Amino acid sequence: MRGPKEKIERALGERLGLKAERSLSPKSAMVKRPYKPGQHGNSKKRSNISDFGLQLKEKQKFKVIYGLKEKQLKEIFAKAIKSKEVTRDKVFEILERRLDNAVFRLGLAGSRNISRQMVLHGHVSVNTKKVTYPAFEVSVNDIISISSNSRELTRFANLKEKLKKQNSPFWLLLDSEKLEGKIVSLPKEVDVPFDVNLVVEYYSK
Repeated sequence: MRGPKEKIERALGERLGLKAERSLSPKSAMVKRPYKPGQHGNSKKRSNISDFGLQLKEKQKFKVIYGLKEKQLKEIFAKAIKSKEVTRDKVFEILERRLDNAVFRLGLAGSRNISRQMVLHGHVSVNTKKVTYPAFEVSVNDIISISSNSRELTRFANLKEKLKKQNSPFWLLLDSEKLEGKIVSLPKEVDVPFDVNLVVEYYSK
């Protein structure tokens, strides 16, 4: 049975990596059914999307990929808009510095949804202290690791081997043997499938 995450990807028309390795496999719903779900999803007729519709679509991508609620996303954009920095850069800095995202970026989890669950269940530590708040904001020089009490769990048995193939972004330094990573700088110029300006316009109304 296809899960709701794959239906969301089909509805938005893009691969968003919501199903970890499955998202890139031939079994992905976006490969087998690259059209919107529903009775008329495979129709060749294209509908024109309004500017407001485009704004909503981009906003939905943010919520789905980073696992945010409407209130959380609104607060992030409000903070970014008020800052003295470029809004786009500030938005992604805030999002990327979330602990659940950093865990995912390091390769300690196959998706942000999995990393979120890992944090909530106490499997992740920051500077050797267990943190169970997915939105915890990591800082430069912080060390993120799999908690010592969790390392012997079956789910992490092959993690070291998987991490040898991991290419983490420039702002993270991964140590696959120690199952940990260090924040070496603030995230900048993040490559993601978003048009931030559309969402800024939405929240600026």
